[in-house]
Amino acid sequence: MRLSRYFLPLMRENPSEAQIASHRLMLRAGMIRQSSAGIYSWLPLGQRVLKKVERIVREEQDKAGAQEILMPTIQPAELWRESGRWEDYGKEMLRLRDRHEREMVYGPTNEEQVTEIVRASIKSYRDLPKNLYHIQWKFRDELRPRFGVMRGREFLMKDAYSFDLDQKGAKHSYNKMFFAYLRTFARMGLKAIPMRADTGPIGGDLSHEFIVLSETGESQVYCDRAWLEADILSAEVDYESDLEPLFARWTRRYAATEEKHDPALCPLPPEKLVAARGIEVGQTFYFGTKYSAPMGAFAARADGESVPLEMGSYGIGVSRLVGALIEANHDEEGIIWPQSVAPFAVGLIDLRPGEERCRALAEDLYQKLLAAGAEVLYDDREESPGAKFATMDLIGLPFQLIVGPRGAAQGRVELKERRTGARSEISPQNAIERFS
Repeated sequence: MRLSRYFLPLMRENPSEAQIASHRLMLRAGMIRQSSAGIYSWLPLGQRVLKKVERIVREEQDKAGAQEILMPTIQPAELWRESGRWEDYGKEMLRLRDRHEREMVYGPTNEEQVTEIVRASIKSYRDLPKNLYHIQWKFRDELRPRFGVMRGREFLMKDAYSFDLDQKGAKHSYNKMFFAYLRTFARMGLKAIPMRADTGPIGGDLSHEFIVLSETGESQVYCDRAWLEADILSAEVDYESDLEPLFARWTRRYAATEEKHDPALCPLPPEKLVAARGIEVGQTFYFGTKYSAPMGAFAARADGESVPLEMGSYGIGVSRLVGALIEANHDEEGIIWPQSVAPFAVGLIDLRPGEERCRALAEDLYQKLLAAGAEVLYDDREESPGAKFATMDLIGLPFQLIVGPRGAAQGRVELKERRTGARSEISPQNAIERFS
């Protein structure tokens, strides 16, 4: 993509309304634009990152055996009355009426909707287990939306729902999602700490919040020092095996937030704990028959007895993750994207587009990178070198390929790594091979 044609409305100054780094940088980098309080339009650069995050979330859900569906944003009120949450959920739920005066809700979550789908189709133990997920926009009418996409009213969320015949099967489904979440965050370059959590309006008696470490996080957490060195991606997870022993080993390392489980309540001795700050990006719940029993989602066991399904739900804030990634990956110059979620793999900078030698080398390199399948953003604008460097540092692409007069004369380009600032000279062919 040529930057001269790309819709990238950058801001030179820090917006006064932005209180945290991710909000400030997303606005400055032209990723989002506020529509109203807590509601944002996602512009091309932001949308590319959102899709990268969504792809990783989807791939790990699929690996864990979940099946993707798509449920509506607007749900009928009678489903919420069946579950008993119509009156209980509170003012965060946006209620509305259609032209026929039928009461509806803009879904803040989908336990009722998915239970209605399953109760109509699953009648026997032979149909179980099942885990259905979707990635869809939600709305919660926050009293004080703030921090940009970190605490907005409209947000993109992955929510999954497991259905099992008994508690043992339900716990296995819960453990699957637990490890799928750890792997999801690790693939994005985030260190996630799972902590026991309150279940809130979702209900149930087992829940974990997943906190990603960030110096600017809202929560103070205490975790096992060994956790910071653990690599969830180094060990394959056999989702069909008994995950309980593995689950027990990993959850033993959970921590307490400062405002909730005093670190003295942690099962680990103080000398093994390290304090850090973090941001909640996902939560898992096991709530048994809270929804299936009142809504009539039953299935017959092998002996013929009909029992309510055992359920769990599992949420990841996809749009919130974009903000969390920036909170964990930025410096004074701008964003520093991990390669797995970067909007483009590399930025190509022509320092002197008016000089034929520079222009020819940059154009040739651009076309060959595209032909090799590279995701490249080419700064071909008639701007000063300083402005071009500032733009690339702000939007945070992992690498920059810099074409200048001296290098062009020697048939070389400069490679800069955004995270470390390391620079080296390479040939155009090496550049193509690296990013193809």
